[in-house]
Amino acid sequence: MVNHWSPDTWTSAAPEIGTVTFYLAPGFELLALSSALEVLRLANRAARRDVFRWRTVSHAGEAVNASCGISVAADGDLAQERRHQSHPDRPLMAIVCGDEPNDGRESKALNAWLRECRQRRIMIGAFGSGVVALAKTGLLNDRKCSIHWEAYPAFKEHFMHIESVTTVYEVDDNIWTCAGGAAAFDMMAQFVKQHCGEPVAVNVGELAVAGRIRAGDERQRLPLLRQHGTINPTVVKLIRLMQENLASPLAMAELAAAVALSRRQIERLFRNELGRSPRRYFRELRLEHARLLLAQSTLPVLEVAIACGFISASHFSKCFRAAHLIAPHEARGLPARRYLNVPSQGFQPAAI
Repeated sequence: MVNHWSPDTWTSAAPEIGTVTFYLAPGFELLALSSALEVLRLANRAARRDVFRWRTVSHAGEAVNASCGISVAADGDLAQERRHQSHPDRPLMAIVCGDEPNDGRESKALNAWLRECRQRRIMIGAFGSGVVALAKTGLLNDRKCSIHWEAYPAFKEHFMHIESVTTVYEVDDNIWTCAGGAAAFDMMAQFVKQHCGEPVAVNVGELAVAGRIRAGDERQRLPLLRQHGTINPTVVKLIRLMQENLASPLAMAELAAAVALSRRQIERLFRNELGRSPRRYFRELRLEHARLLLAQSTLPVLEVAIACGFISASHFSKCFRAAHLIAPHEARGLPARRYLNVPSQGFQPAAI
């Protein structure tokens, strides 16, 4: 293998060894954890020395089951980890993997630890449902965070003081958040770049045989698209406009004006790229948003309808039944498929 870098390309002194702590909560996502650990391992290999160390902790030091059922051992408990705060081996970053059950001692201890990390200027981060744990502490208030697209509707409704987005990852005031899954790889690669420099981060991607490392502001997905081939950039821009205006749907004339095309031209683009009209696609986006809100919140059907740009509950119910073959109130009885776990708002916890 030919490396596209060498230690001679570093323009600054070699970085000090940094420790990253991963807090494991029941049902954490194994893919996110393993992706992050591999980035740190490969960074050590790329740097040809130990640049990072890591440890896993849980509330009482017990092994924790991931969402896939595999049990992962913890290196220590949270009380021990809190003692590390004033130790030379205190972490460079503390990352929450998963969210503890509500109103328990575990959740309170986790909140206290995260606040302590923040006070001591230790970077904090979260993968997937761990973002909810950060949000509950208030540390994300008035800041930007990444949340998984499927949890986004209910998260946005509950945590109104947080600017939540469905990008790959976000970094705001040394708080790192990502949607989980493979996005953890991209986020930790950026962390390596910041700590060790771009050459090491690039080599991590090469060693992992990653096609590319995504930028943080890239979108997690474009809903309802077939995941093959490339999509016309104009269609991508129009879809983003639709996603940003679900509660107040833009008219076709407004969409056309935004990309300096005629209505007929965007109709043709959508049919060629997606096999449906832009109006139909827009409605599908709004109905998907509604389905997630119904599954994850206790908002009345009328409020869900309004939040998704429908003029009345009856019109919404008719469209929802046509799309999903069930009435909106019946969708509430279905098990939630994702991981929001917030008290008193009716959110249903679910495995990733």
